[in-house]
Amino acid sequence: EKLARACDYCGVVSGRDVDKFAKTGLTPMPVEHVNAPAIAESPVNIACRVTESRALGSHTMFIAEVVGVTVDDEYLDENDRFHINDANLIMYSHGEYFALGKYLGKFGYSVQKKKKRKK
Repeated sequence: EKLARACDYCGVVSGRDVDKFAKTGLTPMPVEHVNAPAIAESPVNIACRVTESRALGSHTMFIAEVVGVTVDDEYLDENDRFHINDANLIMYSHGEYFALGKYLGKFGYSVQKKKKRKK
């Protein structure tokens, strides 16, 4: 959530016109395998190499291969399990941003047998 404003800015302003890192206060971080910086403040950075692009009228769809992932240690436990829910995720839908994180249930909860209540 704390990166939402900076992400919105980066999505609407061209890097040809401004230094997005300078304007947002974000920190560039080198990434192996690609010639683009990651964002040091981001809980996760996924480096991709474009393998194909398809013109779809007003937009171009890029198909890419993941070539590297970095995760902030703050979100890893002692077994290096990633706790993505602690990252205060957001989503973008039809021009609006929403916070995520409400727990709904675990995989398979819809078919679990209910425990019998003691009388």
